[in-house]
Amino acid sequence: MVEKIAHKLTRKPKLVAVIALLMLIPAILGYIGTRINYDILSYLPQDLPSSQGEQLLEEPFKMAATSMLIVENMPAGYTNRLIQDIKDVPGVSSAIWISNLVGIQVPVDMIPANFRDMFFSGQATMMLIQYDHAGASDETMEAIEQVRSVCNENCFLAGFSVVVKDTRDVMDSELPIFVGLAVLLALAAMSVTLESTVLPFVYLASIGIAVVYNFGSNIFLGEISYITKAIAAVLQLGVTMDYSIFLYHRYEEEREHYDDKRDAMTQAIVAAFRSLSGSSLTTIAGFLALCFMRLTLGRDIGIVMAKGVMLGVATVILVLPALVLIFDKQIGKHKHKTLIPSFEKVNGFIVRHKVPITVFTLLLFLPAAYAQRHAEIYYKLDDSLPRDLPSIVSNEKLKNDFDMATSHFVVLRDDISPADMGELEARMEELAGITSVVSYHSMLGTGIPDFFVPSDVKDMLRQDGYQLMMINSSYSPATSQVARQLDEMTAILNDYDPGAMITGEGAMYRDLIDTSSVDFQVTNYISIAAIFLIIAFVFRSITVPLVLVATIELAIFINQGCCYFLGTEIPFIAPTIISCVQLGATVDYAILMTSRFQEELRAGKEREEAIRIAASSSDASIVTSALVLFCATLGVSFVSSIDLIGSICVMLSRGALVSALVSIFLMPAVLYVCEPVFNKTSLSWRVAPPPRERKFHKKDKQAAPPAAKAS
Repeated sequence: MVEKIAHKLTRKPKLVAVIALLMLIPAILGYIGTRINYDILSYLPQDLPSSQGEQLLEEPFKMAATSMLIVENMPAGYTNRLIQDIKDVPGVSSAIWISNLVGIQVPVDMIPANFRDMFFSGQATMMLIQYDHAGASDETMEAIEQVRSVCNENCFLAGFSVVVKDTRDVMDSELPIFVGLAVLLALAAMSVTLESTVLPFVYLASIGIAVVYNFGSNIFLGEISYITKAIAAVLQLGVTMDYSIFLYHRYEEEREHYDDKRDAMTQAIVAAFRSLSGSSLTTIAGFLALCFMRLTLGRDIGIVMAKGVMLGVATVILVLPALVLIFDKQIGKHKHKTLIPSFEKVNGFIVRHKVPITVFTLLLFLPAAYAQRHAEIYYKLDDSLPRDLPSIVSNEKLKNDFDMATSHFVVLRDDISPADMGELEARMEELAGITSVVSYHSMLGTGIPDFFVPSDVKDMLRQDGYQLMMINSSYSPATSQVARQLDEMTAILNDYDPGAMITGEGAMYRDLIDTSSVDFQVTNYISIAAIFLIIAFVFRSITVPLVLVATIELAIFINQGCCYFLGTEIPFIAPTIISCVQLGATVDYAILMTSRFQEELRAGKEREEAIRIAASSSDASIVTSALVLFCATLGVSFVSSIDLIGSICVMLSRGALVSALVSIFLMPAVLYVCEPVFNKTSLSWRVAPPPRERKFHKKDKQAAPPAAKAS
């Protein structure tokens, strides 16, 4: 069946190429129609109290999207006019300032202390702005843009939604540079490792088509995260390059056996399909392991990348052969020697010192595992952004001038007695780090009559049987101080309303920390187990997958441990992504060498000769694949001003390099030493497979009947 399809594909390569290009049209439309989510906290499990509280803030309180506007050194009249202009902005539901409560004619000294401390600091004043839609929605992003447009240079807009807006703007401006630099560096890597000047462009055209297909098909997901958008194209380029190289090398081998290059390509497609459908499973399994994270960001990245690998394999099988056949003359005309050095002497040294190198490999696990476990991790997404972004500058000003590093929002019953509310507020104000407590009850306690409170202020604090407390803290989100503070607040709330929920950045970041720490362990074990089973099935062995997975895990430990030795902090999502991606993507290096080692043993070679041949034949492919992934991802890290993206790409590029070094310099010795164990614990380890029937070879051409040749 596969051979028949391959035969038809190779007979009309130009038609195949045209169809592939036409399919780009719906893919591009799908890409345009796919929404990008810039709010990482929205991926938290929806059964968490902080997520449920966030849903209540959104409906009915309309407080899920709230920003704080600081106005410095401006008269009260300007601020009063500004608040009216902001209320007229589409998407803004309300704007609260002191003029809503007591009017601008009241001297600042006469304003109740809790409101004065909240709304004034020196020559600066602050107002609260609420939006009609969710914090990361397109409507809120547009509203924030318009709010900024009506403000002057003395105004500073702060809040989580504003950070999301600036993140989106930075990503939109940098993404074309990401992709362009990745392509240029990948071309540079392929130019020195491949034997043709034209071939890299053919590879990139094929992979580029697969990337567009992948991004276009994301429309069925509805939306993807900005992290996925930033790294998926580059990662797909690096990971699926191996498949293109394999197909072309197999085509070159088959050309020696066929007069017609189309017949050679047919057999290359059949061989590629059999090989890649199996080898790609390890990469797909590594990505799909991310889907088991409770933080659904993992599922977002995992599905997109697993789909990208499958589409990459499909494009290599269906589209790349057509492109190679179309440009075959140009590829052959512009051939040159590769700059990959010979590793024969190195491999000879490795085989001669196999035992010390194997012992060194085992000992290397100790410092690598220790460093990997002790690498510093940060969770606060603001920390990954440039410090000169307007939202970051405004948040720092909010923290320094108004002592508001974190705002906790507490949703509780509306029928709590005034006496209990007064006691609750007093206990909250006594907690370390709490700077102010605002609620409907505290507002009335200042002497403001109920009928005098404006309706928009009432709507902000009381809705549908719930009331809202806004508790400001001087502690920054994602810190141990906020975690302790939240525990203390929860204990107090349970005395008055056991069903009360605390939400806001502080609570959601704490849940993010708790969730991601568990996710890392779960996804790591699942990816290891899945890839272990796949390799066990391929080699029919228990010990082969144990050795291969352990060796690549060593490379992962070294990669993540480098952060400990370099003293750099990494974003919370990086270890989870790196462990699954690096294992799934680079275990192919180990599989490639092991497969060739087994093949030479089955051909009757001695163990030493077999491992020399396996290492020498695999090194060039490993270097090419790793170098492309290294260059493509490293380029992104150079350009990205968002440390979250840059750190992930640095670790991906370093991981490709480390995995290649481990595979080239350590793996041959380990395979040689462990081979007797493989022989005893594997089925048919050294048994030669049945010979493959070859058709239409040059040397068989005279014996073959004309009818068979035509087929």
